[in-house]
Amino acid sequence: MKNKIFLISLIFLILTGCVGISSKGVFGTGVSVAFDPRSLGTQIDDSVMQKNLAARLALRDKSYILTVSTKVLDGKIFVTGKVDDPEEKLQITKLAWEIKGARSVKNDIKIKEDFNFKQSAKDLLITSQLRTAFIFNKKIKATNYQIDTYKKKIFIYGISLTTEERKEVINEAKEILDVEDVIASIVLVEDLRIQKN
Repeated sequence: MKNKIFLISLIFLILTGCVGISSKGVFGTGVSVAFDPRSLGTQIDDSVMQKNLAARLALRDKSYILTVSTKVLDGKIFVTGKVDDPEEKLQITKLAWEIKGARSVKNDIKIKEDFNFKQSAKDLLITSQLRTAFIFNKKIKATNYQIDTYKKKIFIYGISLTTEERKEVINEAKEILDVEDVIASIVLVEDLRIQKN
């Protein structure tokens, strides 16, 4: 009984969330509403889709709250994290496709391995270095990007205002020491379904 109350409370918190103004934006992490080129309606739709997917994942397995991250941009769902076996990865992909409004699903979930402190510290350092490079590069709107690093592979999600900005983001990532690969899922403003006027 206590588990059900806890789970219902947790889902309620996830779905309602605290709305505030911060550098992470009102409707989610990584993209500020003031600088986001998507229309307000699209931002809200994406936020609802993201919260819906997070709630479904939590219902399936409580550990997904900590181990799986989701991001929705213009109906495109990006999923990252770590799970125990390939079957879970497939089930999460299926759940993502079942979200109303999903246009595509990119699943970058990895299968768990033994914890390696050195590797985790290195990944955190890579992410921090790239975030700092974005902030200091005047050609890049740093708040429009989310960065995840796993085993020296950088995953970048976000919205780019121009192709030059997209190239600059990828080049900055490739310049970070010890990076083995850069996987960029960057949507151009001109490719969005609905844009701000």
